[in-house]
Amino acid sequence: MHVDPLEKRWLYVVGGIVAFTIAVQVYYAAAKGIHPPSNVQTIDSAKLHLSKEFAENNLGVHKNTDGSLDVTMVAARYGFYPQEIEVPIDTPVRLRIASLDVLHGLLVPYSNLNLMVVPGYISEANTTFTKLGEFPMICNEYCGIGHDYMYARVRVVPKNN
Repeated sequence: MHVDPLEKRWLYVVGGIVAFTIAVQVYYAAAKGIHPPSNVQTIDSAKLHLSKEFAENNLGVHKNTDGSLDVTMVAARYGFYPQEIEVPIDTPVRLRIASLDVLHGLLVPYSNLNLMVVPGYISEANTTFTKLGEFPMICNEYCGIGHDYMYARVRVVPKNN
């Protein structure tokens, strides 16, 4: 079978690009320790309000003995609960969020917080807010007709030593 030399060159170029892409992914996975989230926890979304962690009176910010914070939230059509959280600047924060109904997203601009909240699973992220101010928490996954009204707020305040 005859393959035109120009087509052969393009096959080599494409093969090189694919090999380079795989090499970059392997390098960052091995050398930099970057990998997909692996703490998969399941939860029954229909009984979310009956669970100890995601019961209505347990939502919000909780301070740990080491000074870090745990934030527990619920995403439901069309809002995040609680609607506002307040965290001190430069404090480690562990966010745990679950969906009550459909697929949601959680994005906080000017931070590295960007989660997909899948029904039946607990989404978890660790972050530290490094800028003072008030930032929106936006749902970045279309969740229905009221999606554009789904937001909350995070206020980053100075530390009280």
